[in-house]
Amino acid sequence: MSSGPTVAGEPILLHRRSIGYEAFDAGESLRIVGRLTDTRPWARDGEGVALVHDMELRVTVRIADMTITESTAVMHTFPHAECPGIVPAFAGLVGLSVSRGFTREVQDRFGGPQACTHLEQLARSLGPVVVQAVTSARALAVSRGELPDLLSGGSSPWTHNTCHIWAEDGIADQKLVAGWRPGTGPYPSPPLDSYRQSHTSP
Repeated sequence: MSSGPTVAGEPILLHRRSIGYEAFDAGESLRIVGRLTDTRPWARDGEGVALVHDMELRVTVRIADMTITESTAVMHTFPHAECPGIVPAFAGLVGLSVSRGFTREVQDRFGGPQACTHLEQLARSLGPVVVQAVTSARALAVSRGELPDLLSGGSSPWTHNTCHIWAEDGIADQKLVAGWRPGTGPYPSPPLDSYRQSHTSP
């Protein structure tokens, strides 16, 4: 079976989608900027359209309750003159909590023909970005000596049941019981048994 047209024996790269996020400290909030681009690497020297989509979603999230307080969409490059007409709809993210159920709510409000599939994808992916940004903010505070560890002040509300490690009573919880303090010690965190052994050593 043919693998498609090639150049010097290598498959032709047809399409590249890039999605990136940056999160900024804004005091009691986070400012998140997400950007999506679609490019056609083969379209060089005026041979076809090289940049198909270039879109941004900028949101502000209040850390205390993970609620979106500002939301702005921007279309830099788009295929139809009418595309930017949907941009105001994404102000509808304001008031949503970036927590459990957020992805479903975004799909219900902005999925399919109701909005723009590319901006909707950026919105859908916000949850994990916010979790990592909050964790990174705490890691910065630990590095400055402002917090003793990432979970200082109680168990983190945004980590439980977000993955198999943070399953309720899972590996992370067991490590915490055995003396692990997130944001301190080696990275990646050693196996559970090493914490248990050091915790029980005389």
